[in-house]
Amino acid sequence: MDLKTHSGGTVAVSDTVFGASYNEGLVHQIVTAYMAAGRSGNAAQKTRSEVRGGGAKPWRQKGTGRARAGTSRSPIWAGGGVTFAAKPRDYTQKVNKKMYRAALRSILSQAATDGRLVIVDSLDISEPKTKVMQAKLNELGVNKALVLLDEVNESVYLACRNIPNIQVLDVEGVNPVSLVRYPHIVVTAAAVKQLEERLA
Repeated sequence: MDLKTHSGGTVAVSDTVFGASYNEGLVHQIVTAYMAAGRSGNAAQKTRSEVRGGGAKPWRQKGTGRARAGTSRSPIWAGGGVTFAAKPRDYTQKVNKKMYRAALRSILSQAATDGRLVIVDSLDISEPKTKVMQAKLNELGVNKALVLLDEVNESVYLACRNIPNIQVLDVEGVNPVSLVRYPHIVVTAAAVKQLEERLA
C-alpha cells in the first residue's frame, strides 16, 4: 500500500505493518503491561509485628473497665502498625515479543487509517533552535505529536525539548504508550522503513 507524505508524494509501505486490522484488546493489554512495568513498586509500611515496641500488655485483662488490649502496637492504636501494610512488589506482566510487535503494528495501522500519521521526507533543521522547530511543526499543522526519527538527532531533540506536548524518539525507543498518547505521529520516511524492518 502507499501512504501520502506531507510534501504530496507517496511512500510504499508494507501491508503487514501499516495495513493490519486493529486489535483493541491486545493494544489495551500491551499498553497496560508497559505502564505497569514502569511502576517502582517500592511502597512499604509496617505491620503490627514490625513496629518497634508494644511487647508488654498495656494493662491487666480484667477489672479496669477499659477494653482488653494485648499490645500498644495494634492497628487501632495511634503509633500502631498498618492493617493491610503495603509491601514492595513487582508489577511487571509477562508479554511475549510476538504480542508486543503485533500491538505496535495494530497501533500504527490504525494511525495510518485515521490520518494521524504525518510522513515527512526529513526533519533536519539548520540550527537547534526552538523557534525553528516550532515553525516547522506549525507548517505540518501539529501542536501535540510524537516525533519519530530513524536515528537520534541532537539538533531536533534540543529544538523540541522546550516545546510542550512534543516527544522525540528514535525507532529503537518507540513504545505503545507514546504511540497512543499523541493525536499525531510525525515520522520520517527513513523511520518508516526502519519500522517495517523491525515489525515485519
